[in-house]
Amino acid sequence: MRTRTVTMHSTRNMLIGLWVMSRPLVLISNILSWLLGVSIAYGSNEPIEVLSLVVGFCAMMLVSVSVHYTNEYADYLTDAQTIRTAYSGGSGILSKGIVSRKVVLQAAWATLLFGFSIQLLANHFGIHPWSATIMLGIGAVGGWMYSLPPLKLAWRGWGELGNALLGANGLPVYGYIILMKRFDPWVSLACLPFTLLAFNNLLAVTWPDREADAHVGKKTLATRWPIKRLRILYTVVAIASFCLLLLLFDWILPLEVVIASLMALPLTIWGVKTYTQTKISYASIYAMVTIMLMQTLAWFVIGLKM
Repeated sequence: MRTRTVTMHSTRNMLIGLWVMSRPLVLISNILSWLLGVSIAYGSNEPIEVLSLVVGFCAMMLVSVSVHYTNEYADYLTDAQTIRTAYSGGSGILSKGIVSRKVVLQAAWATLLFGFSIQLLANHFGIHPWSATIMLGIGAVGGWMYSLPPLKLAWRGWGELGNALLGANGLPVYGYIILMKRFDPWVSLACLPFTLLAFNNLLAVTWPDREADAHVGKKTLATRWPIKRLRILYTVVAIASFCLLLLLFDWILPLEVVIASLMALPLTIWGVKTYTQTKISYASIYAMVTIMLMQTLAWFVIGLKM
């Protein structure tokens, strides 16, 4: 009886650990990014198709969880040495010994294969076009290569750019495709202002980990570049994001979307002032979330008017 109780307790702790390592807070941002693409399709006069959205949501979530597991698996050394925040430093589960690295890697493969099985079934039954599978595949490969060999993008100074492109451009495009049933290049352009603020968000969340990352040889931009250059990059990207809003106005972005996006401007200015000056620039996170939410709302409002 005691052995059975201990086994059940260990299993419960393992499941809780896997849940925490899925990074629920980050998953919420993944969902919101995906919803931006859905809202762009709806704002382009495409009706909501519930089955397509539900299937796409399940496939996207499972693949996203698999990517988070690979990051936990690869970053266990740096995560054990850094001071965690809500948005950086990993979950800390591996360093506590609650779940083994072997189990995490197995969970990563299981969620990846399950997610793609759902996506392939969606193709087979005509629920999604093949372009959706291709986009999900790009996201999966890019997400795994963020931390794992042979590319290990995050360890070679390309993680911030790669993650921004996948999470703030690839996810919305995937959401758009599963509703619209086709890929339209202009959607990537429409998401560029958001993508740039997502890049700055990644600069902000890697900043607290710079010393631990440097110690284990993980060469993020925060470990490779001096503070002055990082601040210049952050400022240039912030300015470029809002300049793009003006450049894309009318031929890509409707007026409602541009006006809604400006809600993130005060937070972005706050981010410029606080990046590298505090432990973590929460303004960068809030700016990214704000522009994502406001653009999503604006596109849905446009769809309701049609």
